[in-house]
Amino acid sequence: MTNAITIRSVDKPGVLKEVTNFIASMNINISYTHLYMDSDEHASTYIELEDVDDMDHLVDELKKLDEVVDVTVSPSMDEVWGKRIIIIGGGAQVAQVALGAITEADRHNIRGERISVDTLPLAGEEKLTEAISAVSCLPRVGVLVLAGSLMGGTIGGAIDKIKNEYGVKVISLNMVGSVREHADLVVTDPVQAGVMAVMTVAKTAKFDIDRVDEVL
Repeated sequence: MTNAITIRSVDKPGVLKEVTNFIASMNINISYTHLYMDSDEHASTYIELEDVDDMDHLVDELKKLDEVVDVTVSPSMDEVWGKRIIIIGGGAQVAQVALGAITEADRHNIRGERISVDTLPLAGEEKLTEAISAVSCLPRVGVLVLAGSLMGGTIGGAIDKIKNEYGVKVISLNMVGSVREHADLVVTDPVQAGVMAVMTVAKTAKFDIDRVDEVL
């Protein structure tokens, strides 16, 4: 089970190290962190934890640290935002894929799923390659949809890396360029591509992208 806490602390060097060392000393595993500034003097750190036997005790002990201002128990990002669909490409195509993905995600989320949709309208081989490579740094990504009219070159290598090393499924629109050869699935209709992306990660859908080997 994953637990989550948000720690508000004084903003100065070494605080994150002290907090994480203390958590590790209690034999608790940290699975995810996100640090952000909330004022000129304070920063907040969201931390997801595993193997927590007594959350109340952990919170009480963390509050005793000099640099810690407050500690609150939070729902995990998986509980709130769930699995993520990332859509990257041309603005018009991204909008149509998002339409399908959001509509389908709404159906599943009503049933208790948690699926969120992120979009990035972007053009240019170098920018697209950087963005696709950066998907590996994002948590909870289930599917990447490439929505454009022309993609190729170094983009193919970036797709292969996130597929093979991070297990991200990739859906491509039926566009010009070599990207289609690297995707797990090629879909002609952008709205349907968004629907397929959600069905790939939804527990309440009966769809296996690995069993589909043709252009839809």
